[in-house]
Amino acid sequence: MGGLLYSIDLRLIFVCAIALFFLAFEGGFRFGRLIRTKVDETAKSWITTIDAAVLGILALLLGFTFSMALTRFDLRKQLVLEEANAIGTTYLRTQLLPEPYMTEISGLLRQYVDTRLEGIQPGKLHDAIVRSEQLHNQLWLRAVDISKDKRVSSPVIVSLFLSSLNEMIDLHAKRLAASENRVPEIAFWLLFTCAALSLLVMGYGCGMGSRRNFFPAAMMSVVLAMVILVIMDLDRPRRGFIRVSQQGMIRLQQSLTTGPAAPSEAISK
Repeated sequence: MGGLLYSIDLRLIFVCAIALFFLAFEGGFRFGRLIRTKVDETAKSWITTIDAAVLGILALLLGFTFSMALTRFDLRKQLVLEEANAIGTTYLRTQLLPEPYMTEISGLLRQYVDTRLEGIQPGKLHDAIVRSEQLHNQLWLRAVDISKDKRVSSPVIVSLFLSSLNEMIDLHAKRLAASENRVPEIAFWLLFTCAALSLLVMGYGCGMGSRRNFFPAAMMSVVLAMVILVIMDLDRPRRGFIRVSQQGMIRLQQSLTTGPAAPSEAISK
């Protein structure tokens, strides 16, 4: 499901990124100091232009990558809310069904919400997905039974129940797809490469002069590493420090425990 960078802890990536940027700056500085007597003033004047160009490309890449990661993060949050609404709507429409369907399906839906929330715990995602799909099958089999049962007086009730159940199952697939849809790993490698090159050119320019200017280089290295770290964290839906909020599902779980509670759009669907 993920590449090399996705499997590495963010704290380790942060430390390695800063070390890479420092090494790039120091390497550029030493090389610039080594050849400064052999370079004329015209060539030295190009260093600032090249550094500005590399920084411009880096800023553009950071902006695009951040936008990609944030868009995916917002979509995952929205899908959690939509799934909670769909489950809540299905639960409410279940109350219109005759017994024993109402009690049985209501219990399955409570189990389903519990399973969905268990999936956010470390190491339980695969089991939660398998269990969710098993519950889908059970719910759909009961829906087929309901559609054939003559005791269900109104076909409209059956149609509404099947519609909300189908939407609930579809949202499960959408959430899985959204969790697997991440920023291409090559974009992060490109960010690290451009950031290292910008520090390399900065160090080279300092080597052409008389001072190392270590503090500005160190500050820039830390800032770049922090920005890239935040982008990578946004792109990790179940790992890292920034997590997709599950409050919609938690509130739904609480409402199903105490009794039916309608989502805002339950009546209109």
